[in-house]
Amino acid sequence: MWGFITCLNDILIPFLKVIFGLSYAQANLINLCFFGAYFLVSIPAGKLVARVGYKNGLLIGLVVAAIGCFLFYPAAGSRAYALFLGALFILASGITVLQVAANPYVAILGKPSLASARLTLTQAFNSLGVFIAPYIGSILILSHLPELDNVAPETIDIGALQIPYLVFGGILLFVSLVLSRLKLPVIAHTTPDGYSAADMGRAWHRRHLVLGVIGIFAYVGAEVAIGSHIVNYLNLPDVMNMSPKEAGIMLMFYGGTAMVGRFLGAYLLGRFPTGRLLAINAVGAVLLILLSVSTTGEVAMWTLLAVGFMNSLMFSAIFTLAVADLGSLTEEASGLLCTAIVGGALIPPLFGLIADYQSLRLAFILPALCYAYIGWYGLSGHKQKAL
Repeated sequence: MWGFITCLNDILIPFLKVIFGLSYAQANLINLCFFGAYFLVSIPAGKLVARVGYKNGLLIGLVVAAIGCFLFYPAAGSRAYALFLGALFILASGITVLQVAANPYVAILGKPSLASARLTLTQAFNSLGVFIAPYIGSILILSHLPELDNVAPETIDIGALQIPYLVFGGILLFVSLVLSRLKLPVIAHTTPDGYSAADMGRAWHRRHLVLGVIGIFAYVGAEVAIGSHIVNYLNLPDVMNMSPKEAGIMLMFYGGTAMVGRFLGAYLLGRFPTGRLLAINAVGAVLLILLSVSTTGEVAMWTLLAVGFMNSLMFSAIFTLAVADLGSLTEEASGLLCTAIVGGALIPPLFGLIADYQSLRLAFILPALCYAYIGWYGLSGHKQKAL
């Protein structure tokens, strides 16, 4: 569900861009508000989860996210962009609590050597939502955009957002009800061998965590920047000249390849070094982006969509490398790492500025630089040293 809802931002951006006559930079305020919630809410969420436990943290996150979905109804009714941004912030706050509670819980719920594999498997189901969201969003939302460019924005039906988000909110509440009836294991932390209590109180001094925070920032920023602009990229005359609806459906392949990669990664991680697999995927992403922006037509389209496959292992691999051997501070570290998801708020607007003042093609060099850093983290940056 939260993969589905997060991916719908990639549908909202081209839709609201037309409705409100926004530039690329203005439309990316959607990402700023959505992922900005991670920056503001993650650390308090980490403290909340440490106090109330993983299960209650999940329940709180689901309910808050549902409230954010319901707020889309009055936002669409008032036809106010600012209200949409506010609803997105509340929705994202709930998703943030979910991330902070779920990711470390999955990571520590079993053998440490298979933590990356478990997190990748859960991320694969997250990708299932990412895979189907573009198709449903294109049918329910982007299909309301006219084919002609000279249609007045005020004549377009913005109410197309109301019913879908009411349904999404209802499903989130239903999921919270089901979860409330389940009995989940309670995990007690122990201090890892080789660490004193004083050492554990200085988690921020661990190099692999700090560099992992930067890695999550770079990864989420790159993934969101690409996904948010695929519709506009495929609309370019020298790429595919697709309509918004057609291009929105093609987004399925961006999420779909990530889903396939994550199911495959759940098998590979734990059997091969996590850092090495992370570096291979990051280098592959850089090469695909460079190939896409230097070609046209189907080659440009499919190479960019294939970056989704390279994204598949990155979040879980960076996350588990960064929280390794943090013991009782795992929840706090999770909050710090989820704060870094603010990369999805800051990098896409910068991407939009480059697209506005230079070109959309040139803007893709920004996520390529992010993936280059991730490749270095997988090769060297994740090694545990004191700062």
